[in-house]
Amino acid sequence: MNKMTRDIPVPPHAVVIGSGFGGLAAAVRLGARGYRVTVLERLDAPGGRAYVYRQDGFTFDAGPTIVTAPFLLEELWQLCGKRLADDVELRAISPFYRIRFDDGAVFEYSGDDAAMRAEVAKFSPADVAGYESFLKASEARFRIGFERLGDVPFSSWTDMARVLPDLVRLAGHRSVHDLVCRHVRDPRLRTVLSFHPLLVGGNPFATTSIYSLIAFLERRWGVHFAMGGTGRLVRGLVGLIEGQGGAVRCNAEVARITVRDGRATGVRLDSGQEIAADIVVSNADSAWTYRHLIEPEARRRWTDRRIDRARYSMSLFVWYFGTRRRYEDVAHHTILLGPRYRELLDDIFRRKVLAPDFSLYLHRPTATDPSLAPDGCDAFYVLSPVPHLDSGTRWDETAETYRRAIERRLGETLLPGLGNHIVTSRMLTPQDFQDRLLSMRGAAFGLEPVLTQSAWFRPHNRSEEIERLYLVGAGTHPGAGLPGVLSSARILDKVVPHAAVLA
Repeated sequence: MNKMTRDIPVPPHAVVIGSGFGGLAAAVRLGARGYRVTVLERLDAPGGRAYVYRQDGFTFDAGPTIVTAPFLLEELWQLCGKRLADDVELRAISPFYRIRFDDGAVFEYSGDDAAMRAEVAKFSPADVAGYESFLKASEARFRIGFERLGDVPFSSWTDMARVLPDLVRLAGHRSVHDLVCRHVRDPRLRTVLSFHPLLVGGNPFATTSIYSLIAFLERRWGVHFAMGGTGRLVRGLVGLIEGQGGAVRCNAEVARITVRDGRATGVRLDSGQEIAADIVVSNADSAWTYRHLIEPEARRRWTDRRIDRARYSMSLFVWYFGTRRRYEDVAHHTILLGPRYRELLDDIFRRKVLAPDFSLYLHRPTATDPSLAPDGCDAFYVLSPVPHLDSGTRWDETAETYRRAIERRLGETLLPGLGNHIVTSRMLTPQDFQDRLLSMRGAAFGLEPVLTQSAWFRPHNRSEEIERLYLVGAGTHPGAGLPGVLSSARILDKVVPHAAVLA
């Protein structure tokens, strides 16, 4: 028996740092390729930005609330011989978003062709044809940016050189807002068609127009919600990993990636424990990974100076709250626009000042799944884009004042009498993004998705610094958003050797 045990080869060990969607997806893919996988999570539960808060009978998804391109999730279940529907019910949401302008006008944004043309005509009949031409432009960028390049590793400059003709042809140097302006004239429609980069941490006035592909991506597969909350997806992925024989360890913070002769050899926890690994995958913020988890002498490209000079996404102020009544006329997803658009984004991204006004995204998951709150109650999550920590804002002093301003705005518009109906509340600030989620400068989406920080210019999925170190998540290619981080894990199939090669 002992001899037989010794003769059984031990699979190569993969350590995954972080249990966000990128890390969990990476773990499933590595398990399917024959690795013995250990996922290490510093928090007390898996999920990373997709952590789940439960308090006073309410369930709050901390981060992602929108599921698009569900086939990327379905693939992970298929790798384990299962069906996504066996563990998670995804329910289509319509309209995708209800967009409310400061003057009270409402645009119902959906995937229905006729309904969308009618909504555009309601604001500007002359722009219907332009809207349709914009959709064609969005589809063209989807075909290149998502279908052809979404899972390309971009490990070499030659990978970038091959796509340059397409980027030039599709005006990749222009911003999303510039592209929209070439198709529609009405200022409000320009806002409606250009806000999508904010979903991945980008400024519509600076983000490459390739990101206009999001509009077509949503139409292609729809916008969905995971019944039970996004945390249901996290639990499902953890179940897949454990079913493969892998493990997810919480309360396990990585202090260093150990490196010998230019090769990752494992990790050292803040407890002092060292865990050996044949490969290491970091789902931590890419800038944080290079700045804090790897010794400076092991880095040539991602030096401290380069990390400091990089451009980072905006951050977020998020307020989770529950009410003792239901607001039945409020949609699942509402975008509540303030009096300014470009000027507010300048304050957030360029000037980095906390403005007195704001635009908000209001998530009411109980519109679709009442089980996330006690009977007769509603659960909410309201998000305000704000500058990252370079603004110098003291959130320990400012958070409650800012929350109260948001409460007043919601009470005046969508949620009358809100102040009298709140029964539970919690906040997440840019300081929490840095201190709790270890995001450089408290940026909510990592590096800003401008052209000079995209594809080959972004930290590579196969580290250009350390052999057998790989990166997934929002801070590497292709970028933030659920489809982006799931695609980053998909890339591992192309750059990580099969376990049999290392055995």
